Amino acid sequence: GRALLASREVFATLVASGEVDAIGTPSVDWLGVPLVGATGTIGVLAVQSYTEGIRFGEEEKRILQFVSSQAAMAIERKRSSDQLKASLKEKEVLLKEIHHRVKNNMQVISSMLNLQSGCVANPEVEAVLRDSQNRVRSMALIHEKLYQSRDLSRIDFADYVSKLTNDLFRSYSVNPDRIELITHAEAVSLGIDAAIPCGLIINELVSNCLKHAFPDGRKGRVEVTLLPKNGMYELTVRDDGVGFPEDLDFRNTDSLGLQLVTTLTDQLDGTVELTSNGTGTEFRILFKRDD
Repeated sequence: GRALLASREVFATLVASGEVDAIGTPSVDWLGVPLVGATGTIGVLAVQSYTEGIRFGEEEKRILQFVSSQAAMAIERKRSSDQLKASLKEKEVLLKEIHHRVKNNMQVISSMLNLQSGCVANPEVEAVLRDSQNRVRSMALIHEKLYQSRDLSRIDFADYVSKLTNDLFRSYSVNPDRIELITHAEAVSLGIDAAIPCGLIINELVSNCLKHAFPDGRKGRVEVTLLPKNGMYELTVRDDGVGFPEDLDFRNTDSLGLQLVTTLTDQLDGTVELTSNGTGTEFRILFKRDD
């Protein structure tokens, strides 16, 4: 743990006492200083002179001690960096596994609801079970996207919206030749705290479109957009169907889906507006960006 300046005579004494082994060409001077880290001595920095014209003294020892202190700090930083990277990698693997397991568990719940819906004869009960299944699936899809994402805290929401809405069209057995689906989410990525409520809102509003906007085989279009706007995100779900009932207040209704839309918008610290006429319905939701 201390610096050692050993001349040829001192080195010979160390060899004779068995403290060191003489290997290779004998040196004129041998100068070694410890590399001292936060946990103690981690190594040694040593130099040797083989000619009488180059001798080491106290000044060279002080210089080498300064160099060794810098080298020790660099080694400690590198070790700390490597340990941090290893720890982050371990946490990343763990977080991926958590998202993967949550997704799998939700898919099990979704499958159980699907099986249960096949065992009921009441159409209303069957519809409730299907709505619940779609809600669970929308959340499971968030965890699936996070599991697949390079950034485990955010997901590409454009891809998510496309997958979610297409799943809903299949769930309600919608003929794409009768109802057209258009989705657009330009360069939007959301963290999990915003993605889950936003995904559930889209699930409820698109489900309402498919259930109520196009009765009696009516043709039409459902459009979902999520775009940055003035430091906010603007989510719009619109259709060109029969329109929203004039005598119904969407903020005060028995519909669980619309209650969820209002509650989840509040969770996002956002606002929701409804525009409706005889040629369609549009829900527009503004909420703060989370990036």
